[in-house]
Amino acid sequence: MLTDAFEVIDKRFTQYAMPNVHLETLYSGTRWAEGPAYFPAGKYLIWSDIPNDRLLRYDETNGVVSEFLKPCRNHNGHTVDREGRLVACEHRGRCVSRIEANGSTTILADRFEGKRLNSPNDLVVKSDGSIWFTDPTYGIDSEYEGDKAEAEIDGSYVYRIDGVTGAITAVITDMVKPNGLAFSPDESLLYVADTGATHVEDGPRHIRTFNVKSDDTLSGGALFATSDNGLFDGFRVDVHGNIWTSAGDGVHCYTPEGDLIGKILTGETVANVEFGGIKRNRLFICATTTLRAVYLNTQAALRP
Repeated sequence: MLTDAFEVIDKRFTQYAMPNVHLETLYSGTRWAEGPAYFPAGKYLIWSDIPNDRLLRYDETNGVVSEFLKPCRNHNGHTVDREGRLVACEHRGRCVSRIEANGSTTILADRFEGKRLNSPNDLVVKSDGSIWFTDPTYGIDSEYEGDKAEAEIDGSYVYRIDGVTGAITAVITDMVKPNGLAFSPDESLLYVADTGATHVEDGPRHIRTFNVKSDDTLSGGALFATSDNGLFDGFRVDVHGNIWTSAGDGVHCYTPEGDLIGKILTGETVANVEFGGIKRNRLFICATTTLRAVYLNTQAALRP
């Protein structure tokens, strides 16, 4: 029997939600948990507590949580690149940065066409080494998650940093507030959430899907799914191409065709998720004041 953390909307969800598996609370005490990134070599998870200007570290070997970095310039989203380095979106730094193997920090992008970025939010690394990130204004809208400031760029875009040259290109310019993003398992599709409803009445609260061409340019942009509870924020894709996305009541699972088949109910708004664990089958959930985790009968998509 499935535990009460799982809500089955379509029977297809039961192949991923295992009986007698419980949603665990690993840590409590954040103001706005975000940006989880799992490091398999060290068996630990890094995540953000944006308003408290700190990164936290959960050690999967013993369950201990410690402060990884404070202050951190209000980091938001994170990812791990193909060399095992932490790549971060900084609200207060208004940049994308990387912590190198020796502990130093490299700024990868802080301007576009000579103007300061808004406040990079979330990012993903493609197999060619390029870094794709979203740049809404949440970190400069108030003093709560960064430093309040006027936007220098007339819009909130999705950008690509070339893995070889470091050149920055705006790849999507027609979103209100682009947020979470992820590639399909074969990288032929890019999924991007738009949380524009935070700034525009009846604005977008959906995920769109774009076709990725061989030269990394995009086409399409069709509607993939619209949230039925709160906003989609960060999300991950599993080996089957399912989307596991944050929402107002927990985590929603969508098939590659865009069908909502089930939910993981948390009782708190979820901002982001990350697959981890030795078998890549443990879903870590950043749920406002807590870090949660649940084992699923699926795994994170492997990079090409």
